[in-house]
Amino acid sequence: MQFNILSPEEVEAIHQATLRILSEIGVTLTHVKAREVLTSSGAAIRDERVLLPPNLVEACIARCPHQVTLRGRGGAVKTLGDGSLNFHNLGGARDIYNGSAVSYHDPGADEHRFATLQDLRDATRLLDALENCTTITPFFTPQDVPGALMSLAMYRHALPCTIKPLQGPGVQYAAEARYAVKMAEVIGGPGEVLSLSLSPVSPLNLPEHEAEAIMEIARLGITFGPLPCPTAGTTAPFSIAGALAQQNAEVLIALVLAELVNPGLPIIYCGRLAMMEPRTGISVWGGVELGLASAGTVQIGHRYGLPVNVYGFSTNSHTLD
Repeated sequence: MQFNILSPEEVEAIHQATLRILSEIGVTLTHVKAREVLTSSGAAIRDERVLLPPNLVEACIARCPHQVTLRGRGGAVKTLGDGSLNFHNLGGARDIYNGSAVSYHDPGADEHRFATLQDLRDATRLLDALENCTTITPFFTPQDVPGALMSLAMYRHALPCTIKPLQGPGVQYAAEARYAVKMAEVIGGPGEVLSLSLSPVSPLNLPEHEAEAIMEIARLGITFGPLPCPTAGTTAPFSIAGALAQQNAEVLIALVLAELVNPGLPIIYCGRLAMMEPRTGISVWGGVELGLASAGTVQIGHRYGLPVNVYGFSTNSHTLD
């Protein structure tokens, strides 16, 4: 049974609203080479913003394959987009507890503490043993490595601890993509065993280093997951429909740039739309709205014939049930 919150007409309305956002409002993008790639295919420039014509957006969507395959270290291959339902863990887990960003609840000591690389390795081994976990994303953001190396360390230390397909890491810089490819080469062809995600900055902003990273991922031929993380009420409209339209625009600007650099690059349609808690301003993942937004994200991604990656219903609890 599929959980749909949008009618086909509403999905189409969000798609059309997205095309208007991209063509009339545009995306802040100042990276010179990325601008050249886009304008040579029909995009326009207005100050610091790039405007995409609807025909360019739809042509790039049409170039994307409808299925993506990922292979694990043990040789198991998982196809995404074939109509099956798959599960992976929440990636890069972190929380706010007593004002500090922490990740790990120690059941023995009944306390919260910062996550470490050992926690990451242990969690990956556990996820590897769980039958209902199809692919794995590095679970924690370990605090015992320098921040600049965190994403690469998450991938490096998860890779030996599972034979399942490993999704991630999320990157921001072109150099991170190149180093991730070097690590992936240990277990196979990077185009088969590696997928990389990147989060445009909401609202409607693609910083220079991220534009360069997207183009590098495309040049390397790595499965790419554009993964915006807007928060309704702060960095996106408060309505789910409006926030979905903005999130969609942020996915599609990254998709268009990647497909222009490498036509036919495998794309996983991703979205992490959450809601603001008005009292604190914190992005809340424990409300029913997250599940509704995720269901809408799936419907929009399926409108384009793409495999989709979202989070479902979640929790903001600070204690274990």
